[in-house]
Amino acid sequence: MKLVGLTGGIASGKSTVSRLLQEENVPIIDADKIARDIVAPGRRANKLIRHHFGDEVFLPDGHLDRPKLGQIVFGDEAKRKVLNSCTHPYVRLEMVKQVFYYWLTGYRVVVLDVPLLFESKLDRFVGTTVVVYCSEVLQLQRMMKRDGFDERTATQRLRAQKPLSEKVELADIVIDNSSDLSQLKIQVRQLVQKITPGPVVWLVEYMGPPFLLAAAAYTARYLYLHRS
Repeated sequence: MKLVGLTGGIASGKSTVSRLLQEENVPIIDADKIARDIVAPGRRANKLIRHHFGDEVFLPDGHLDRPKLGQIVFGDEAKRKVLNSCTHPYVRLEMVKQVFYYWLTGYRVVVLDVPLLFESKLDRFVGTTVVVYCSEVLQLQRMMKRDGFDERTATQRLRAQKPLSEKVELADIVIDNSSDLSQLKIQVRQLVQKITPGPVVWLVEYMGPPFLLAAAAYTARYLYLHRS
């Protein structure tokens, strides 16, 4: 089974590409969705966040107050690292579980939709990396239109991320989302053709994708060392 890492920048169109891939019957493992699920009330990551950041970042029903937590960690690298240490191991563990499921069911290709693919070093565990790109001007325009940000806020959010130009340099495949949806759909169909392995290659890769072994071992070791 071939593992493909999909990433991009804020308002670059990664989520749209992910949706279009699903329409082409390509299974998607969504790191953002997993990150939301693993901080639900009662989950271990939820308890760790409460331990490090206090009750003030939680709503009365026990769910995370994301805007408030975001205000605390935005622009504070040390606190952001603490938050990541509470969540990333559990995100990785759930991703491994989902990869294993798709492997067992015989899929030829699975896409890992990970906003911080390179920053989290998960690109080491995939066979192909794909970056969804558009210019910074377009990113700013889309953020202001979609999220209601003023230009200053949108620029701050953009500067807090790794520049898309740097991700493009690291990517195996680049999807240019500077045009309209019809052009994006064409590129996604071409992408599916590129990343889907033939029967012989699929059989070889099915025998044991390295992601499963490497990521599972890393996550298990991390959780063991940081148990409390």
